[in-house]
Amino acid sequence: MGSAPRTPPAQYAATLTIGPKGQIVIPKGARDLFGYKPGDQVLLLADVERGIAIMPASALADLMGGVPLPSDPPEVD
Repeated sequence: MGSAPRTPPAQYAATLTIGPKGQIVIPKGARDLFGYKPGDQVLLLADVERGIAIMPASALADLMGGVPLPSDPPEVD
């Protein structure tokens, strides 16, 4: 399990241990801060230079807000 250094109330920091199956546990303090409950879906973004970010899956719609999506998929002959 991780340890949490002191952070301002609207922030959270912790060290985590990657388990044998490659899994991590989001600490209770972070889950509480964002209101994550069992069964919630999250979006994981990874960048070699910037690291890993975990956010609510609903954030994908915000990230894609400026990208036009076709209303109908293209036809394939």
